[in-house]
Amino acid sequence: MTRFLHTADWQIGRQYGRFAPDDAIPLAEARFLTVERIAALARERGVDAVLVAGDVFDAQTVSERTLRRLFNALAAFAGPWVLIPGNHDAALAESVWTRARRFNCIPPNVHLIDRPGVQAFPDIGLAVLGAPLTQRHTHSDLTEPFDTLETPPGLLRVGLAHGSVQGLLAEEVDSANPIAPDRARRARLDYLALGDWHGLKQIDERTWYSGTPEPDRFKSNAPGHVLEVEITAPGALPIVTSHAVARFRWHEQAEMLSLPGDVDRLGEALAALGAQDVLSLTLSGRLDLAAHQRLQALLGEAAGRLRSLQLDAEALRLAPTEEDVEALRADGYLGEVLGELRRRQEGEDEVAREALTVLAALLRERQQEVNA
Repeated sequence: MTRFLHTADWQIGRQYGRFAPDDAIPLAEARFLTVERIAALARERGVDAVLVAGDVFDAQTVSERTLRRLFNALAAFAGPWVLIPGNHDAALAESVWTRARRFNCIPPNVHLIDRPGVQAFPDIGLAVLGAPLTQRHTHSDLTEPFDTLETPPGLLRVGLAHGSVQGLLAEEVDSANPIAPDRARRARLDYLALGDWHGLKQIDERTWYSGTPEPDRFKSNAPGHVLEVEITAPGALPIVTSHAVARFRWHEQAEMLSLPGDVDRLGEALAALGAQDVLSLTLSGRLDLAAHQRLQALLGEAAGRLRSLQLDAEALRLAPTEEDVEALRADGYLGEVLGELRRRQEGEDEVAREALTVLAALLRERQQEVNA
């Protein structure tokens, strides 16, 4: 029996440009911490090897310090790590991998398959058939040679590849780096470990994407896992178990708000999230002054509590009622300005929308001071 972990798409060195630095730095750091958790899991589970199906690094130009930190993060598991380059870290003539070798920072138990072929590990009953990317994109199926590659008798045949299984992924997936959907059957593989698709996905009984172990986008396709694969003997079906390892949880939510109760329900949803959550929140609708101010308070509290709150409220309108306007006592010139801003907001004037929000808040604060 042989057991190994299957993981991929670590994307070490990824930059989070859409986030503020206070959020971007912890999100990038989490990728190192997750690799450390994978190493600890491999040791705890007593697996024979860890297979990494490409995109260990997010770019060819990561710093020497990043290279060394990544390989140091593997230290908890002393068994073999088997890696292939993916499209982000392809094995070019000069690449992140040639630099890593030049810096002499790849440990002896890390086996990089940077050219197509077979790497045998007879002591653990495993032969890995590698299909590394030697350029960022190719339109030929690099796993096709698996069909004719010979492996030592008695060893498991496990494929390791990075690309897009044709016809079975979402339509928007790039067609570059294609992989035949029946490759495992054609090549008599006991298991085909894939990378490139960032979510956990089973293709058939012997073919899986592990997904990225640390989410990096707002997509509900089950990221944040590694797979433990157990195969009792050549030809036996693999037993696959997923393990959650992600540090942060990413959520995407859209809400239409029109009544005070809508704001209260959103507040309850926000209260269920905490410091390990990254939320992209899109708001639309129309709220009166009291509900709008309640919303602003809830969003402020959430922004301080969550790891990151990415807010899009461009389609949300402040619509003061006549009672709101009367309560603000915005008579005379202020009343005229308030009325003009309300009209312009209806015409999709973003500046007017922002100005209306600010003016209404100032008037309400003034009124509260007068009543205090």
